[in-house]
Amino acid sequence: MDTVKVKRESKNKIKVDFERAPLKERLKQKFLSMHFLKKVAYVIFRTVLLIGITFIILYPYIKKILSSIMSISDIKDATVVLISKNPTFDQYWYILTQNGYLKAVFTTFMVSFSVALIQTLVCALVAYGLAKFKFKGNGIIFIFVIVTLMVPQEALKDSMNDFFRQFTMFEKTLNPLSFVFAKLQEWFGIFENGAGFTNSLIPLFTLSIFGLGFKNGLFIFMLRQFFKGVPDELEESAFVDGSSTLRTFFSIIIPISIPMLVTVFIFAFSWQWTDDFYTSLFIEAENPAFTFMSHIVRTPEAISDMLRGELETIRNSYTAIIAGTATILIALPLIIAYVFLQRKIVEGVERSGIVG
Repeated sequence: MDTVKVKRESKNKIKVDFERAPLKERLKQKFLSMHFLKKVAYVIFRTVLLIGITFIILYPYIKKILSSIMSISDIKDATVVLISKNPTFDQYWYILTQNGYLKAVFTTFMVSFSVALIQTLVCALVAYGLAKFKFKGNGIIFIFVIVTLMVPQEALKDSMNDFFRQFTMFEKTLNPLSFVFAKLQEWFGIFENGAGFTNSLIPLFTLSIFGLGFKNGLFIFMLRQFFKGVPDELEESAFVDGSSTLRTFFSIIIPISIPMLVTVFIFAFSWQWTDDFYTSLFIEAENPAFTFMSHIVRTPEAISDMLRGELETIRNSYTAIIAGTATILIALPLIIAYVFLQRKIVEGVERSGIVG
């Protein structure tokens, strides 16, 4: 106690002496001390480092946005590097009117919403089973789930394409179903020219229903980590009251998992929105029934006419600008959605247990 009292009195005495010192002396001690100089140097270093990292991250996006309003004359002008001298929004207008942007938005939204909803529900069921039920092979199944994250998509491209194309054999071998497959061909255009289930939305929904959609392994992992943190007492009390497993899942687990499920849904929706692997694998770009976002990344006819007679370097540069403009229009709805849903995304990722 005496030691504490002495230290307190010493600090008070130092404080009083500092306040009684002349202003010049006080400023000298405060701003010319080594502690202050170290603090200033740290703040300057941190600020410069953050500005540099931010610039490196944002520069490609800034360049893409600024180049999207460049005209052909800007491309020909060697003095134009980043800022356009003759800005134009013709690229946006032509993509909106000639590349079927609005149709692509509607089709992609409907498919992405449906697929994301199915994937969220299926992954939640699988993750709940892996997190809360102890059975032989639980760990092995979870290992296979993680392995799906490591296998590149390109490695499965040919096998998935062949699998859905070979469904045409049902039309020949299962006579009782011939009427059903004939109607499918009539309504959806499948089975034409040996295409099987390809050139339709059936492969996308089939993969989602069976938990094999894009990044489903990640969704199962995130949800499993979340469900493992749910107290077992909640389920035990429900079972005592006579609730079944499915009823407990839908009436108790789902309501308390809304932030996590919203995060998984947003991720699934976003990745399906920008997907060009599955859509190009199962659906032909020339199919007029399905126009996805990946299909608008092409040079409009009006711009192709303008580029005739230009040098190849000019055509290539302007084609790259068109592709960049299309990607901006593709990402724009997701950016708008993120502005309103960023709190839910951060909250869901924090609760998943994969950070920190």
